[in-house]
Amino acid sequence: MINIATKPRVSTVIPAYNCDQYIQQAVDSVLAQTDVDHEVIVIDDGSSDRTPEVLAEYGDRIIYVPQANQGVAAARNNGIELANGEFIAFLDADDYFLPNKLAAQVAIFDTQTSLGIVHSGWQRVDAEGNKQMDIRPWKNYPELNLEAWLRWKPVLPSAMMFRREWLQAVNGFDPRFPPAEDVDLIWRLALKGCSATWLRRVTVCYRQHEASAMFKGLPQARSLSKVLDNFFSQPNLPESAQLLEDHIRYSTMLWLAWYLHSTGHYVEMVEYLQKSWQYRPFMSMETVVNWTESFTQFYRDLQRDFNIADLTNSPEWQKLINWVISETIAMTR
Repeated sequence: MINIATKPRVSTVIPAYNCDQYIQQAVDSVLAQTDVDHEVIVIDDGSSDRTPEVLAEYGDRIIYVPQANQGVAAARNNGIELANGEFIAFLDADDYFLPNKLAAQVAIFDTQTSLGIVHSGWQRVDAEGNKQMDIRPWKNYPELNLEAWLRWKPVLPSAMMFRREWLQAVNGFDPRFPPAEDVDLIWRLALKGCSATWLRRVTVCYRQHEASAMFKGLPQARSLSKVLDNFFSQPNLPESAQLLEDHIRYSTMLWLAWYLHSTGHYVEMVEYLQKSWQYRPFMSMETVVNWTESFTQFYRDLQRDFNIADLTNSPEWQKLINWVISETIAMTR
């Protein structure tokens, strides 16, 4: 909690929209943070449920700001403008911090004063808060540079802390890209030279339920595609980024195809695999093998069951294979 005699070091911004069943746990998890002066800013993005009533109970322990519904990017940007802290932490209204998150991230900033971002791990929980699995991205992506952000996109705002001046330098979140505005922000920060590192600890619980971003299927796929196009259409992109374009486009379209499969959008899955085709680094049938192996790995990473036969025997996959064959024949003519 903020000490009113001092300026807070951290401002935690919570955008809230119709999350009355989760918002109390989110706010309480921030108020329980110790060993650093901090403030809690909740931007109510036009909720029509009991969110205002729930938050009224906190009185002056939080800064509560209602606004007309404008989306999460505008809500976060409003919070950034209101923040008094040197550092900004974000927390989605259905997530919650684990103890000592804020102090541990500030400690890293204090020892590495050039940093703009301190990232951390997270725990996936179900709608009731029961643990599913811990995510420790640094095991696969130890360095957080532009190439890592582009290739792997290990982005979760609730697990991150930002130096406020960096967020202001890039004008915060771009509202054109919901729900992938967070990826767009990180790519813009990295391109501008914002350095980042890991706090190698799980610090936040990321709740999975039908209304969460992970289940937004088509909007998520289309948004990330737009972010990708916007990034690589920028003038004066560094040559190092230009050289990565085909690989980034291929791997992103492939991941989105899997994501669409995992959310039940099988026709659209085919569409995104076809989009990946023009950027493939393999020969024709090697590409198909890479698709199936990648799907298997993505499911394994989330500890989810996957029957590859269900995929390859599906009418959508058979249609895709016929398309691959026709494309391969056309290339030999």
